[in-house]
Formats: sequence, structure tokens, C-alpha cells
Amino acid sequence: MHSEFWHDKWSKKEIGFHLDEVNKVLLKYWPDMHLAAGSKVLLPLCGKTLDLFWLREAGYSVVGIELSEIALDELAAQLTAELKIAINKSREGEQVFYRGDGVLLIAGDFFNVSRELLQRELGGDIDAVYDRAALVALPESMRRQYSQHLHSISNGAPQMLVTLDYDQSQMDGPPFALSDAEVHAHYDALYTLNLADERELIEQEPRFKARGLTSFKQRLYFLR
Repeated sequence: MHSEFWHDKWSKKEIGFHLDEVNKVLLKYWPDMHLAAGSKVLLPLCGKTLDLFWLREAGYSVVGIELSEIALDELAAQLTAELKIAINKSREGEQVFYRGDGVLLIAGDFFNVSRELLQRELGGDIDAVYDRAALVALPESMRRQYSQHLHSISNGAPQMLVTLDYDQSQMDGPPFALSDAEVHAHYDALYTLNLADERELIEQEPRFKARGLTSFKQRLYFLR
């Protein structure tokens, strides 16, 4: 799971992980985050997700971190075209910044983004984290480092975390399978976890069923 893997996926447009609609779990459960308008919401490993678009349109200040410049170019273009938000793009060292009204996108290595950088850009700390496809995109060897770094750069802000679970002997990731036990192992020392929703999605995921999966569970956690 080196960076070249994801750069290759985006350059070849092999982005079956991208949803062409806003995640239904976000629409249903986001009000339970109880965030004030204008709150700063971080979406790690965001791709060009429409979830970020929806959050900005709902009145939040959005921060996306993504390895692929291709993904953020497309996301920035959509924000400009549909929300009329002018985006200024600048290359600064190994990172590319996209800045607009209530929008900060950073193209580069997630692990090279610091809390201090975000504070400088935003004028304060992150207020909340929405992780729909980040933790499940990483192999087991990287997930603890990711969870700890995310906690650090967000200053322990509350999270809405969406995970997927299946028998990984039937199919390998990404997306990778995360058991409830592993989620608790990563986050119990940092947050109080609440499992808010669990549903079976296999009948809604024919491409994964075709690869041999017999179960494909989605779980939603609130971390505070």
C-alpha cells in the first residue's frame, strides 16, 4: 500500500471506491454530531467525495486531506462550478494547497500534515472528523499509526467513523475488513465509542458478492 498504488488508481480512473452520491449514513446521522454552523470538519483521505461537497453546502468549513492531486483537482472544480467557491491552488514544498471560502484541501502524504499546519491555516483546531473511507483504505500495518496521527492533528475532536467488515479470507482489500474488536483496540484509549448503526450490505454490493463475499457489514461509530 505504497503511495504509488493510489496514484496509479487515480491516473487510470480505477476508482470503484468513489460514490456518485452522498453517503446515506452521513445524511441520516450527521445531526447527531450536534455541530454549530461554521464548525471545521476534517475528512481524511477524502478522494473527491461528495460528502465533503455536502458538508460545505450545509454550512460547515471543510478540510480534506488526500494523496492524489487528480482527485482534489476534480473536487475543487466541482466546488467552483456548483457552489461558486473560488479555489486558489498553490504548490508549497511537497504539498499542494487548495484554499477557498470555507474550504481547505491538501494534496500530499496524510502523515506529513501536522496539527500546527492545520491551526495556522484554519486559525484554530479541527472541531470534528468524518472518516468514511480512510481507516478501511489502509492495511492493518498502517491503521494504528493512522488512528494515532488523526487523533493528534485533530486534537481529539469527536469523530463519526464508518467501517466495513467481512471475511477477508474470501476477499482482500481495499477496502479492508475492520472488526468491532479492532476499532476498539485502536480507539478505546483515546475516546468513548458508541456503535450507532450496523447493517448488512451484501445484497446492495453485487461487485463484492461477485468476488465471493457472503457478508459485507457496515458499522457507524461516534467517538467522543
